[in-house]
Amino acid sequence: MSLEDRVKATAKNVEGKIQEGVGNVTGDPQTKAEGQAKQAEAEGRHTVEDVKDNVKRMID
Repeated sequence: MSLEDRVKATAKNVEGKIQEGVGNVTGDPQTKAEGQAKQAEAEGRHTVEDVKDNVKRMID
C-alpha cells in the first residue's frame, strides 16, 4: 500500500470519527450515520490495499 493511500484512508477514518462524535453530541442521527459510513469506507480502502500488498509480496 502506498503511503499516500494509507494517509488518505486514515484521514477519512478520522474525519468519520469526528463526524460521528458531532452527531452524538448534537443528537443528529444523519450526521452520526454519515460519520460511520466514512469510517466503513476507510476500512474498506485499508482492506483493499492490504490485499494488494499481500499479493505483491507473494509475487516478489
